[in-house]
Amino acid sequence: MAGELSRVLSKRDIFVLAFGAMIGWGWIVQTGYFIDQSGVSGAIAAFILGGFMVSVVSLIYGELASAMPFVGGEHSYSLKALGPIGSFVCTWALIFGYVSVVAFEAIALPSALAYIVPGFNVFELWTVAGNPVYASWVATGVIGSVVITYLNYRGVRPAAQFQAILALVITLAGATLLAGALFNGTSPADPPFAGAGIGGVFTVAIMTPFMFVGFDVIPQAAGEANISPKLLGSLIGISVVCAATFYIAVIWAAGHVASGAVLVDSALPAAKAMEIAFNSQTIGRIMALAGLAGILTSWNGFVLGASRAIYALADSEMLPDSLATLHPKHNTPSTAIVLVGGLAALAPLFGEQMLIWIVNAGGLGLVTAWFLVVISFLVLRYRDPAMERPFKLPGGYAVGALALALTVFFIGLYMPGSPSELGVYEWAIILAWCVLGAVLLGLAGGFPSRSEARSHLRQQELND
Repeated sequence: MAGELSRVLSKRDIFVLAFGAMIGWGWIVQTGYFIDQSGVSGAIAAFILGGFMVSVVSLIYGELASAMPFVGGEHSYSLKALGPIGSFVCTWALIFGYVSVVAFEAIALPSALAYIVPGFNVFELWTVAGNPVYASWVATGVIGSVVITYLNYRGVRPAAQFQAILALVITLAGATLLAGALFNGTSPADPPFAGAGIGGVFTVAIMTPFMFVGFDVIPQAAGEANISPKLLGSLIGISVVCAATFYIAVIWAAGHVASGAVLVDSALPAAKAMEIAFNSQTIGRIMALAGLAGILTSWNGFVLGASRAIYALADSEMLPDSLATLHPKHNTPSTAIVLVGGLAALAPLFGEQMLIWIVNAGGLGLVTAWFLVVISFLVLRYRDPAMERPFKLPGGYAVGALALALTVFFIGLYMPGSPSELGVYEWAIILAWCVLGAVLLGLAGGFPSRSEARSHLRQQELND
């Protein structure tokens, strides 16, 4: 390796990386669906419930990140608690979730431009699952991948500064919609919970983990954070609360300028709500541009997160050594960044249908990683009670048990027999990812011994 990662990220950088990653593109396209399924009150209740679930998990992360502020986050926690095998499963599942978000954004970018730019869909190449794939989509997704990859390749500070600017744009767009609802809203008369009852609330609630993923980018960047471990742990929970507040405000505002039935018929419901609130198509398009900023913040945040997790696995000799390479000038995990960018560039080749497959398959990876982090938390509380924990949870076992129940529940939602079970294409993607992990692990020489893993953790502590 060329050296060590540099601790250059401030508390503002850390916060906007997580907040910007959470408030990405999903709220622009899903707000109408949320309100149509459960009404304004039901959608808000679902996000309060989902925000509570994620907040519990984020508290677990807060304690672990403050105790082990190392690059790779979850990899270090699970390696100390569960050993090399458990750590590999946890980290590889997390990387899968992160890469799925990066690939999602590579498809979402041309999807958004197709809404904003008339005649954007040019030169049909082929069809996937009955949906056409256009050359303009592929070119836009590939160019976007190159730009975001290059930005992260050049250094973590430029990436964080880019994130701060775009997160501000998104926040201002949400605030503008809220102002429009406050002064021009008509409070359309939707039936309570859109006539769907508690079932509608749960329909929206099960989508919230994907909307909130991004808080766990903070542990990935912990090795580059120039702040106290206690503040690092606190920022994880704060970012989740801020994202939940943003989502709830947007849902309330959109629901007070148009009914769910009107919004759900629009390709970009949040932009439609803005257009109605100000009676201006131009302002609606400005909201769509804010959605583009959301795509880029998530894309940027998860390239950073995925590359650091890959670097951490390679640094502990569970992936090929080349993936632990640090750029001699920019001090970034350059090879890992290029790998993530390359995988994202492939996604647009499969067209818009790939969005659904990626979200569904990647969601299982994320929740599986969260489950193993919670297990790691409980194991370390039992096995190593004297470990220094600058951000220590009161009632840790109770919080851990609650988080365990919640993550098990969400894993069950993806399994065969559940109302939201994964389909053949999603399981095929998961299988391909497992095969890729097995191949890379084999090229790295297999799992290190527990003694080697302990030695690696001790070296991290010394470096810290």
